[in-house]
Amino acid sequence: MSARRMLVVGAHSADFVWRAAGAIAKHTAAGGEAVVLALSYGERGESGELWKDPNQTVENVKRLRHAEAERAAAAVGARLETFDLGDYPLRIRDADIDRLAALMREYAPHVVLTHPDRDPFNPDHPVAHTAVATARQLTAGAGVASGFRTAPPSEFLVFEPHQPELCGFVPTVFVDITDVMPAKQEAMASMGAQGYLREYYTQRADQRGNHARRVTGDAGIRQAEAFQRLIPNVVGAL
Repeated sequence: MSARRMLVVGAHSADFVWRAAGAIAKHTAAGGEAVVLALSYGERGESGELWKDPNQTVENVKRLRHAEAERAAAAVGARLETFDLGDYPLRIRDADIDRLAALMREYAPHVVLTHPDRDPFNPDHPVAHTAVATARQLTAGAGVASGFRTAPPSEFLVFEPHQPELCGFVPTVFVDITDVMPAKQEAMASMGAQGYLREYYTQRADQRGNHARRVTGDAGIRQAEAFQRLIPNVVGAL
């Protein structure tokens, strides 16, 4: 049996770390494969700490961000891919959609994670969502025979945004990340350009762990990550 494959697409190189590193680590620890794709490095809008160097350059920021993301991906057992499309604004061309769809056809992920379609504070996140949703539709061919190469339809979920209430995010899935929280902490520690987010997302994991305990009654859950399923899951029985 082939390993279960996960594809996580972020607008910027650190997005997968804050929002899904635990779920990725849980997936790979169970024998699954994971690819994290950064559509941009977040070199302009999400690298403020690096720009404190008066001699800093865009290309050096990209290099540093790539190295950070590689370390973070390795910490959770994933492989990093990058498109380097630029940020603030992230602009997706038709050729970029084709490139993303080609990656999806080749990798054929069982599950795809990305941003929600709304974010009043970040212009790049909804753009990334639209690109991923479109590429996924092209990849699956609506789940029927088509005149082009397709891959089986994947599960499709969005990860929790920074301010969920303002993004229309309603969690429908909690992933218990208690046993892999050290891996998520290692991944977060790799992202020096945004170190200020570590405390926030550590607290968020604790809060979601509390919610998951209430849902399940499992007192052993200490940390969790939240996701919203966009495509219904199919089961044989309830």
